Amino acid sequence: MRDVAGLYAAPPRRAVLKAGLGLAAAVTLPSALAACREGRPDELTVAGGEPGGFYLEFSTLLAASLERHGVAGSARALSTGGSLDNIAELRSGRATFAVALADAAGQPQEPGAVEVAALGKVYENYVHCVVRRDSGITAISGLAGRRVATGQPGSGTSLTTPRLLAAAGLSTSAGGVPGKDGDIAVVSLGLNDGLTALKAGTVDALFWSGGVPTAAITAAGQDMALALLDLSSLLLELRRLHGAQYDRVLVPEGSYPGVPAVWTVGAANLLLCRADLDAATVERTVQLLVHHAGELIPQSSLGVQFLSPETLINTAGVPLHPAAADAYRELHG
Repeated sequence: MRDVAGLYAAPPRRAVLKAGLGLAAAVTLPSALAACREGRPDELTVAGGEPGGFYLEFSTLLAASLERHGVAGSARALSTGGSLDNIAELRSGRATFAVALADAAGQPQEPGAVEVAALGKVYENYVHCVVRRDSGITAISGLAGRRVATGQPGSGTSLTTPRLLAAAGLSTSAGGVPGKDGDIAVVSLGLNDGLTALKAGTVDALFWSGGVPTAAITAAGQDMALALLDLSSLLLELRRLHGAQYDRVLVPEGSYPGVPAVWTVGAANLLLCRADLDAATVERTVQLLVHHAGELIPQSSLGVQFLSPETLINTAGVPLHPAAADAYRELHG
């Protein structure tokens, strides 16, 4: 019989990361970053996400670190709709690196599409189903017949949310109008517009996939009392339909003011590049991820990070760039 208990293990706390960073800081910086910087690219771009979300925070920190340590002459973060947009930016050549959910990165590629590869698994994403505390909605089944913001087009949330609703046995209707038999009215709104609509009462719930805490949700909680729905009961059905891309993760108590701890569904967030990115840039970036991990964690973050050689390589089936695989192999000895 399948070991179901393994699906429900609580994630390690940030203290584990801090211990790992202490070890990493003690390591002598490898020649890939310490040596001369000849042949480095003039500019690198990191495709991030929406303002107020963890993607853009992480991408901004990564861009600053890439520039600070000479991986490129300059680097900048790019504001986007999220995972799907980021992968498109990567394939078009407008971005050098992109952050994306593992489920988005694992989507089948169209014939002739530029291949993408992973540099590593950088942190856990948490699916938030945000409702007003006074809404009376206490479970995902309570969304039947309601108006729900399901993510901005081009975001990873817009891919994950329909999967969650299907796993819950809920049907949807287009056009923002609830349908017969309790169909959910789907509204394509991202984080900031969705929170505005939630405050105005024009949607009853907002789905968002991001880090914990997400700054925009924290800010919104100052104007209205919020609650998060437990989505963890959907995990087994999600895994049956889509494979082992999803985990049961805990949003800790205190992540958002007045919101108790709640279990939800999470997916690994990956740092991606084009498969044809030059090996030297990939290797230097991997060295940065490992040896300067502390620079890449927003101070507000309570979520689980994966910035160590042992966990960076677990990319949920998305292949590592060959130069990244070589760099991790060297780090492991």
